[in-house]
Amino acid sequence: MAVTFYDLSSTSGLKKLDEYLLSRSYITGYQASKDDLTVYAALPTAPSAEYVNVSRWYKHIDALLRISGVSGEGSGVTVEGSLVAEPVATPPTADTKAAAAEDDDDDDDVDLFGEETEEEKKAAEERAAAVKASGKKKESGKSSVLLDVKPWDDETDMKKLEEAVRSVSMEGLLWGASKLVPVGYGIKKLQIMLTIVDDLVSVDSLIEENLTVEPISEYVQSCDIVAFNKI
Repeated sequence: MAVTFYDLSSTSGLKKLDEYLLSRSYITGYQASKDDLTVYAALPTAPSAEYVNVSRWYKHIDALLRISGVSGEGSGVTVEGSLVAEPVATPPTADTKAAAAEDDDDDDDVDLFGEETEEEKKAAEERAAAVKASGKKKESGKSSVLLDVKPWDDETDMKKLEEAVRSVSMEGLLWGASKLVPVGYGIKKLQIMLTIVDDLVSVDSLIEENLTVEPISEYVQSCDIVAFNKI
């Protein structure tokens, strides 16, 4: 599959990438690959929280790079018109073999039965802390949700409707980008994105106990979940 993204330094480019990542964890396929590095390198700066899906994906790829790097074959993703558009190259095979040979030579000098040095102890503690932190992140998973919020009729003030929706505040809830989508007969619905911490926020409870009760029910007739994706 070949995918092309245009000018990720622009607002329109980021919006298109955000929509593309709404139903995907990675650029192509079910695991990180060189395609993710290509798009990652094309972003001039870290995306703002406004772009919920891009921000989630960017932080994940950034973490992978810092921990162990990303491997895998690419699928033909290109980025045009961006400030940076060169994929990160993997080390040549010859260099890899040479490094492995050097490691083998170093192993000959290792005393397997000697006491741990201070550097080794520190490295072991850092690895243990990283594993522990990784476990905590998995326990407190997050989800990206897209909601349809429908007004009562064409006379409903959609600006006040959105203000009422965004007024709902709770731990683990972050409102994202939104737009008005025509439904028919002059009526428009509000389509809004949000990110939740799964252990803290239930989308069903959010709708039933906050978005469809007074005073918000003065503007909101009903809410529907359009998309729900684990981050």
